[in-house]
Amino acid sequence: MDYRLLLENLLRLLLASFCGILVGWERKSRMKEAGIRTHFIVALGAALMMVISKYGFQDQEAFLKVPIDPTRIAAQIVSGVGFLGAGAIFMQKNTIRGLTTAAGIWVTAGIGMAIGAGIYFVGFAATIIIVIGQTVLHRDYKWLASPKAVPMNIIVVDHERAIKEINDKFKENDITVLKMKVVKKTDEQLIDLRLIIKVSSSLTPIDLISLIEEDKNVRSVEI
Repeated sequence: MDYRLLLENLLRLLLASFCGILVGWERKSRMKEAGIRTHFIVALGAALMMVISKYGFQDQEAFLKVPIDPTRIAAQIVSGVGFLGAGAIFMQKNTIRGLTTAAGIWVTAGIGMAIGAGIYFVGFAATIIIVIGQTVLHRDYKWLASPKAVPMNIIVVDHERAIKEINDKFKENDITVLKMKVVKKTDEQLIDLRLIIKVSSSLTPIDLISLIEEDKNVRSVEI
């Protein structure tokens, strides 16, 4: 029994687990669904399967007298992690959420595979890069700001005048209406305007609500 190889494989599992914890800690600090435990398990599992892929069938190669492909299990890790990533993505009010978390799970599997393969520097460097990148890019930079689509429900009376005044306010604040649906309420005097608007990142939801509530024809605003 090669005790040196056993200790090296144990080191790979521990280092992959540590790197997974680092990535998971960054996600957990932002109150994301997949946190420390999820990333820890993904990294550890990927490293474990990589070690099995490299060393788990060496005794069978001489017995079967055929070459063993050490990449077959490793290749399945990439597709298998896709199911975990898909489970982290969901829709909420016409907005896709969880893409960054899903990508984090995917790259954590890659980190575990790199360390499991013995490429320590690459695995640890990727961990540092992803943690720093996630931390830096989560800050609001004006030069990185981009318009975003926001769903909005507005209950109004005298909808023709209200729509005109709301459109005027949108133009003044560089807001574009992407979609609008007019729905009559049970009270014939009330109209529900269901909008999807494109707004600059400088305006917060509170700013938008305050802007619309200034109109005397508006009864309620929901974002």
